[in-house]
Amino acid sequence: MRSDLPKVLHQAAGRPLVRWVVDAARQAGARPIVLVVGYGRDQVKEALAGEEDLRFVTQEEQLGTGHAVGQAESLVRESGAEDVFVLCGDGPLVRPETLERLARRRRETGAACALATATLDDPSGYGRTLRDEGGRFLGFVEEKNATPQQLAIREVNPSYYCFEVGPLFAALGKVERDAVSGEFYLTDVPPLLAKQGCRVEVVEGIEPEEALSVNTPQQLAQAEQALLRRVEGPAGR
Repeated sequence: MRSDLPKVLHQAAGRPLVRWVVDAARQAGARPIVLVVGYGRDQVKEALAGEEDLRFVTQEEQLGTGHAVGQAESLVRESGAEDVFVLCGDGPLVRPETLERLARRRRETGAACALATATLDDPSGYGRTLRDEGGRFLGFVEEKNATPQQLAIREVNPSYYCFEVGPLFAALGKVERDAVSGEFYLTDVPPLLAKQGCRVEVVEGIEPEEALSVNTPQQLAQAEQALLRRVEGPAGR
């Protein structure tokens, strides 16, 4: 983003990116909301200060998304919640309705995980969702590691999850470090659960714009345009 400002504090439609995510989770019934912070932690805490349902935990070492979620374990367990949404602070286009669909699917099926997918006309830059011949979920593959056949897949992972608390943290303890980056990835958890025989549900048909995460000024502009359309539309956000 070419800025010292933490990415999640960049503004879209007059609000920080992370504020849109927090509000979506809150509208979907999440309480409390645990934010895992690292770079710029004090700025993030200041921007969201005074909200009683927010809890903060610090990821002291930047060891990947799986490691980040693991830092929230004690706060999540203390809450007594049966399940938990896992979201990224740079994905401001997630809708409360999408999160409600995830939670409902997980609870109705008894799945260890319900995850969202979107089908894009141009999936460039996104991890692809892998399925077996029967359509069952297998896992994800990052674009840089994908075969030509996998690159043709248009179903992508926007990184919206609803996990049952126990299986999530049990699986995180079994995730191995990536051989190249040395990090622990959350995307390893759903396929690990599936291999263990746990049920993993895929909620398909998420609106393509919801898959957008913000990593560049151009994507920030795209997110702002989409959010403004929602706010100015007949029903608003």
